[in-house]
Amino acid sequence: MNMTQELPAVRIDVWLWAARFFKTRSLAKQALEAGKISIGDIACKPAKLVRSGERVKVSRGEERMIVEVLALSEKRGPASAAQVLYRETDESRSAREAKREQDRLLGTARPDSRPDKRARRLIHRFLRN
Repeated sequence: MNMTQELPAVRIDVWLWAARFFKTRSLAKQALEAGKISIGDIACKPAKLVRSGERVKVSRGEERMIVEVLALSEKRGPASAAQVLYRETDESRSAREAKREQDRLLGTARPDSRPDKRARRLIHRFLRN
């Protein structure tokens, strides 16, 4: 089956995995159950069917995206093929760029590395007290 062959509908967890929003279907399922994904402003379950033309809101950590479903696929392929499945809306792209610029100006960039053992102990001690 061709990656972009038009299917009538696909489960949202499968589509999110095929479009490479999540590394595994179980991660997509967890995000759906936590309410991090919505189709047309309505939170949905993993078995919800998504169709071409629908808008999907995806929240991953601090990142928020609104994408329009262009094509459906049940198979995960290379990143270049996954990009054909959706298009990010202009509002979403500009909001993400504004957030990134705001974080850069405020100095709230991500740390260069994970905390080491000593730093982790200090963090835990600080949070407990």
